Amino acid sequence: MSLEDIKRKFGKLVEEGNNSGLADFEGYSPAEMHQIMYLTFNPGNPIQLQRLEDNDYNQIPMLNQIKYLANLIEKAGEIKLTNKGFLPTRIVAELYQQRFITDISIELKLRKLYKETDAISINLTRILLELSGLVKKRNGKLSLTAAGRKTLSDNHALLHLILTTFTKKFNWAYYDIFNNQKTAQLGYGFTLILLSKYGDEKRLDSFYAEKYFRAFPMLKDFDDYPVRCYSVRSFKRFLNYFGLISIESSDPFIQTVKYITKTDIFDKLIKVTPPKSA
Repeated sequence: MSLEDIKRKFGKLVEEGNNSGLADFEGYSPAEMHQIMYLTFNPGNPIQLQRLEDNDYNQIPMLNQIKYLANLIEKAGEIKLTNKGFLPTRIVAELYQQRFITDISIELKLRKLYKETDAISINLTRILLELSGLVKKRNGKLSLTAAGRKTLSDNHALLHLILTTFTKKFNWAYYDIFNNQKTAQLGYGFTLILLSKYGDEKRLDSFYAEKYFRAFPMLKDFDDYPVRCYSVRSFKRFLNYFGLISIESSDPFIQTVKYITKTDIFDKLIKVTPPKSA
């Protein structure tokens, strides 16, 4: 056998390995997993965003909170930020009063809502507006961009933009002190696949964490509390904020045992194609 024959045979083995389904990847191949991890929602990806009925968009909290703030900015022409670059207190209060997303500490009066950073979801709303290019900041003032005005009129385009901004441009570790910066955000598409497959039944967050770390074992050893890190970032902030799951917890602060179930909106919005090897 010549050297060229050996190279061709080895190349074929590598290709076959890359396209063979693996149990740790829920039957997806390494090649498919690469798409799931780095090209989520792109054409040809196993995970696709579907267009919803108009009324369904009303059930996505973060989408509606962003739209509300954007509409306030549009009506005012521009909104002057504080010296530190945050929303003024009157805007913070009005936005929270809509109750798109509530904060348990504020609800239980353990913390007062005064400034933007008192509520993670409001701080995140302003950040996503800026990162997505829906608004521009100039001379300490926020105003809509021309592209932002156009996108705000299309719920599907707006949701797609917000989701891709949140998953690709925003650092999920920003609001916590867990050691690993990549846990949950890296391979978030795999979490969507797990929920699509198992989310009809009420299951512990640790059920999903176990499967996630089986697929990404290199991430587990980088944190003292890997399951909690994965759960907080994936469920409490991401999927809950976007109305894709419901959470039942034994603790009002959702810090201990919690059960996860996907919502009707999840299956309407997220389409998952089974592995090619299935």
